[in-house]
Amino acid sequence: MTDGLMVVFLIVIVVVGSGILFIVTQGRGGAKHIDVDRYRTSWLTIEQQLVKGQEASSHLVILNADKLLDQALKQNGFKGDTMGERMKSARASWSNANNVWGAHKLRNRIAHETDVNVGYDNARRALAAYKQALKDVGAI
Repeated sequence: MTDGLMVVFLIVIVVVGSGILFIVTQGRGGAKHIDVDRYRTSWLTIEQQLVKGQEASSHLVILNADKLLDQALKQNGFKGDTMGERMKSARASWSNANNVWGAHKLRNRIAHETDVNVGYDNARRALAAYKQALKDVGAI
């Protein structure tokens, strides 16, 4: 009878341990494995699209960098229905949170306002903020 009781006890330990492991790994909303190579390739493409003297390229790279960061936040399991909410969840992960917020606000101006002027230097600063944020969350 004690051998049978020992087997049941071991099964209970394995089941409880598995349950705890599942809860711990799902703690941030079900983070998935990040494909760093894919993110690096996407990031290099974005950086190469910025052309000095072509303001449309500044708009495009900022919009694309913002989308890439949002994908990384989702894939890392940061919670929130909007990117802003996910950014708030990720704030503690960033070494440059204020710069990331500034870049995202610039993205919002590009997306929602007409006649937004973004110079090459401003676009480079925004890209630098996005790049560091992507590094901080382990995407690149």
